[in-house]
Parts: sequence; C-alpha cells; structure tokens
Amino acid sequence: MPINTAYKNDHCEWVDVEMPTPEDFQFLHTTYDIDMLLLEDTIDPNHLPKYEQAGNVKFFLMRENTELERSTLNTISDVSTKVSVFLVGETVITVHRLKNRSIYELKNEISSYENPKAEDVALDIALKVMRTFDDESKNLLDILDKLENEIFMKNTSSSGQIRRLYKLKRKAGLNTRILNISTDWVNHFRQLEISNSAFTDLKDKHKDVIADFDHLNAQVTNLISMFLALTDQKANQVMKLLAIYSVYFLPITFIAGLYGMNFDNMPELHTKYGYFATLGLMLLIVICTFIYFRRKKW
Repeated sequence: MPINTAYKNDHCEWVDVEMPTPEDFQFLHTTYDIDMLLLEDTIDPNHLPKYEQAGNVKFFLMRENTELERSTLNTISDVSTKVSVFLVGETVITVHRLKNRSIYELKNEISSYENPKAEDVALDIALKVMRTFDDESKNLLDILDKLENEIFMKNTSSSGQIRRLYKLKRKAGLNTRILNISTDWVNHFRQLEISNSAFTDLKDKHKDVIADFDHLNAQVTNLISMFLALTDQKANQVMKLLAIYSVYFLPITFIAGLYGMNFDNMPELHTKYGYFATLGLMLLIVICTFIYFRRKKW
C-alpha cells in the first residue's frame, strides 16, 4: 500500500505507511531525514518495543496484541504485531507491515477530533495499543473461568484441558513480557507536549494491563497446580480401590491355590464336606475384611 496522508489540519499531518517497500523507506529517509536503521527496525517481526531519538526524530516502536490465533506460542510476534510511530515536528508517521487495529480505529475516529496535534495522535495510538492488551486479558480471563468451571463444577479432567491451560499460560507470559518492556516508550511520552492528565491516563492504563496479566499468570499457575492435584487424587482413588479388591482376594486365592495342589496326603480333599467348609471359610474371611474396612472408614 502506498504512502498516504491519513489526516491533516493546519498544525498536524498524519502519514501512514502500510506494508512499506524499500522505495517508501528511501522517501521517508529523504523527506523527513529519518535514519535508515530506525526504518529497518519497523519491519523486523521480532523487534522488541523501544524508544529512540535521532536529532529531531522521536521514534516509538510499540507492539499491539493481535487477535490472530497462532499455532505456536514461542516468540512475542506470535501474540503481537508492531506499530511504529515517528514524530518529526508537526508530522506523525506510522509504519506497520500488517493492518493494525489501533491504526484502523483511529482513522475512523480522528475526523471527530478537534484540531489534534501530532503528539495527540501519537498518544491516542498508544492508548489504543494498551486497550488491545486490556481486551486480550479480559478474553483470557473468560476462557480461564470456563476451564475452571469444567474442572471443578463438571468434575472433568481431560488431557485437552491441561493443554488449554498451558496455552493460556504461554499467552499470558508473552503478553506480560511485552508490557514490561514497553515501560520505556510509555515513560518517554512525558517528554512530549501533552497534558499531565493525558500522560497519567496512559501510564495508568499500562499499569492496569500489567496487573491484569500478572493476576492471570497467577490464576493459571494455581489452576494448573489444582488440576494436577485433582488428577493425582483420582489416580489415588483408583489405586485405593484396586488395593481393597486385592486384600479381599489375596487370602481366598491363597486358600484356593493351596488346595489346588492336589497332593495325595491332604485329608481335607477326602472329607465329605471339605469343599463347602472351604467356601465358608473364604466367605468368612471376606466378611471379616469388609467389617474391618468399615470400622476403619476405608
């Protein structure tokens, strides 16, 4: 998509660049004197959030949460995508490889703003980036609540649930890492010509989403521990049941094996009621074992 002017007024111009080409970078370098190394950072898919200043160019590299469902969750690019913001005087330039939610929403809303400055546009993009993480934390918490209900209310514990819990933990961990690293560029908004209340709103939103993901991380970790404990408890119940049956059958199996040897010199084999007496003994042993277990409340 070619370079386009998303918004312009008497004291602000917003230039948006989606899927930049080498020719676009050369134009931005020549027209706005932006360092090529900064421009190259905008297309590195795994680049971490940061803030840099080169001359009169202020560069905010942000990452917003993406709603794309990745098959792997190994790097920050699996849960987020970059939004690069350059401030050059009264011009704000955004560069991104994909269609970003924050940019798309601001393009639809900015016409209703009252003569925004370049700093106001950059601040609004930052707030919208934070809202993507806020929405993701709420979504993951909803999923966690459903899993918790399945595990404890419906009393199910399948291998699929532990995989879903692990996926939640990976997502929460990667998002927390992004937000912690984003502290640098968030703090540098204080240097812009914006009101203290506006900066405080951004700072508070940043702290809120970090707290939400920290809470989510703790909840997932606790639920995984409880899930494994519940699974172990069920396995112990099965082993206990098998052990009880073994105790019932061990003595009567011994008796059956003893008299199944068929030696000639075994008087009981020739007794008229030996078979019935042996069965009675077996039954008596089972009854006594049952009474003992009941008294022990096993």
